[in-house]
Amino acid sequence: MRAQLDAVLNAIAPVDLGLEPAARAHLDNLTKPRGSLGRLEDLAARLVCIQGGGKPAADPARIYTVAGDHGVAAEGVSLFPQEVTRQMVLNFVGGGAGINVLCGTSGAQLFVVDAGCLGGTFPEHPSLIQGKVAPGTANLALGPAMTQDQCVAALLLGVSLADRAAAEGVRVLGTGDMGIANTTPSTALYCAYLGLEPREITGPGTGLSAQAVARKAEVIGRGLRANAAAMASGDPLAVLAALGGLEIACLAGLILGGAKNRQAVCVDGFISTAAYAAAWKLCPHVREYCVLSHASAEPGHARAVAALGLTPVLDLGMRLGEGTGAAMTVFVLRCAADIYNKMASFASAGVSAG
Repeated sequence: MRAQLDAVLNAIAPVDLGLEPAARAHLDNLTKPRGSLGRLEDLAARLVCIQGGGKPAADPARIYTVAGDHGVAAEGVSLFPQEVTRQMVLNFVGGGAGINVLCGTSGAQLFVVDAGCLGGTFPEHPSLIQGKVAPGTANLALGPAMTQDQCVAALLLGVSLADRAAAEGVRVLGTGDMGIANTTPSTALYCAYLGLEPREITGPGTGLSAQAVARKAEVIGRGLRANAAAMASGDPLAVLAALGGLEIACLAGLILGGAKNRQAVCVDGFISTAAYAAAWKLCPHVREYCVLSHASAEPGHARAVAALGLTPVLDLGMRLGEGTGAAMTVFVLRCAADIYNKMASFASAGVSAG
């Protein structure tokens, strides 16, 4: 399986930034002052470069909300029991969650993926992908959360999701997550990949008290010490296996697959940004294909985003996950593409360029 992953990594080409000057010239010739549409112009030019020139497209767009459970939940790092992960998967396929509403509003397709939920298979549903690699992870506070084989299998599951979408004509992907206790492995990954300290970036997740947040930071510190060998190896895959989650690894694979397929990827909030960090460590070229959807209200996200050198598109105080920020950013990308494709030029509108 590692050979398959290496083949994916080797297939990711840099974005052709040589296309940007022509895209910028086109935008500058539209009936507006230069640069007056700000980030929309940046996003339109990015889409042109990602998609190899021509008219940029934000549709079709698809969000994958990927679910998995975490052994570290045994440490009391979440207010909610692990059964909620499974219950929320059923809520997603039933159409009752925030991500269902926002995908419906933004016009994005939604698929739900079981990458590692506790229990057996779910009842079949057209929008559910049964991709369980394992029924949850081990407790990262005591040792590796996953074996490297499990981690690679989850990464390749994510790549297969991107490939399925590409085969069905999807131009823009969005990442979403569900997993009780998954802010803990995400925080651990930020610490390992970015050199941050648990006490500086650990947050309340589902709503922990300040005292419980301090205990959570201590659990993350124990996890970093228990997996010191993986961190010292310098191998981002070893770090992801030791500290991550099955849904996080799957989302990292989705990002890698999207970059391989020249699909733009809307990265959601706290959990998805940790998956992005893993994908970026495995292949730095993914940065050029990704748009950070929003600034999570989870404390620590701003520190991680700054360390990654990213700028969120939206800042709405959200911290739900599920892909909700990505769904909203799909609409922003559609606005950017439409400005590029549909706005009149000075010449066609008979407007003086000054």
